[in-house]
Amino acid sequence: MENLNDVLVPMELKYCERCGGLWLRESEAKEIYCPGCRLEMVELPRGKKRRVVVVNSVDELEGCLAELTAFCGEGGNA
Repeated sequence: MENLNDVLVPMELKYCERCGGLWLRESEAKEIYCPGCRLEMVELPRGKKRRVVVVNSVDELEGCLAELTAFCGEGGNA
């Protein structure tokens, strides 16, 4: 017969970081989404790399904005 400690799995109550719902996960697990949201998050595209511009003056800022406008083009992705 098995020992009860070998069968029990320590669990913790966790808020889903997407929907806010409560769910149980194993104590050592690193998941941050409930099982339902985890499936939806896998299907989403990953974030794009961001371009960071450091400027020291307003004149530099205007030049960088012109460069970013040329890089990004017109219109949006919404």
